This record gives sequence, structure tokens and C-alpha cells, in this order.
Amino acid sequence: MLVRQILAMKGGGDVVTIASDTSVQDAARILSEKKIGAIVVSSGGNIADGIVSERDVVRELGRRGPSCLTDTVADLMTVELIGTTPDETTDQVLQKMTDGRFRHMPVLEDGRMIGLVSIGDVVKARLSELAMEKDALEGMIKGF
Repeated sequence: MLVRQILAMKGGGDVVTIASDTSVQDAARILSEKKIGAIVVSSGGNIADGIVSERDVVRELGRRGPSCLTDTVADLMTVELIGTTPDETTDQVLQKMTDGRFRHMPVLEDGRMIGLVSIGDVVKARLSELAMEKDALEGMIKGF
């Protein structure tokens, strides 16, 4: 399955973004309210300047305590993003996520962000693929 198919299954291409001067506390509130694991940091909404995840927030809280909540997300966001394209496969995306030890990846087309996929999205798509393959094989074996 291709990333573009995952985005189509998710529906809506809205990616939650925040400005780099947003406080860590506000970012944590947004993560909690929207029940998401990461927020893309972007000044215009279509170019990813960075990403801040719940892991980033927890890591900094554990290291420095609550004083980090007044910092801006620019202070702890990941800026060296690894993205994917709409034409990459689930296996390619899972490999990148595994190698990089991250769970969210911006989808880029012509340098612009058109979506965001999580490891949950990709695993769900891959499981769907495997179920279809299983059904096809059973059909061939049983003569359907």
C-alpha cells in the first residue's frame, strides 16, 4: 500500500501545526486535547520546520522538571525531519520509522507538507494489506 492510500483512508489532509514560539505547555495541552502524539512546527502550515512529540515533552520534563513548560517548542523540537512521499510503500515507511526510532512522519510532495502519518496509520494499513493477501491466498487454495 502506498502512503497516498493511507492519507486517503485517513480522510482530510489537515495536519495540526503550531508556531515555533508556542510554549511547551501549550503544545502539551494541544497534544492532550486532540489526542495526538505529535505536532508539526510550521510558520505557514505547509512547510515543516520541525516536529514536537509527546516523547519530546516527557523527556524534557524528566530531565529538567516543570520549568521546561515555559520554553518554546523551538527549544526541543526535532528539526532534522525525515519525511516520506505519497508514492512510498508501507514497508519503506516502517523501515524509516524503525531505523530512526520515531513514530510520526510528514508526507512531502514537491517540498510541501501534504499530510502526516503515524506508525499506527502505517501498521493499520499494513495489517489491512496482509488480510487481503490472506483472503486472496485462501480463495486460490479453495478455488473461489
